[in-house]
Amino acid sequence: MKIVAICGAGVGTSAILKLNAERALERLDIEADVTASDVANVAVVAADAQIILTSPELVDRIGKTFADVIVINNYFDLTELTEKLEIALG
Repeated sequence: MKIVAICGAGVGTSAILKLNAERALERLDIEADVTASDVANVAVVAADAQIILTSPELVDRIGKTFADVIVINNYFDLTELTEKLEIALG
């Protein structure tokens, strides 16, 4: 499974989201390849992704995708990430 964490610039925020998504997946005992990227490259990076994690501000910029787009309000909230990933993967 491939998950892509998207932020505006693809540097700090997406790296934080990637790290916390990996922690949430550990809690759920699910293995996945989590990648961090910027919104400008989402079409290429997420072409084969099952899930895209992003903030509410960037949802409209993702464009057409076959992946499930999960909006994360607080990138530091492991409970929110775990619950939303569990729902999407359940």
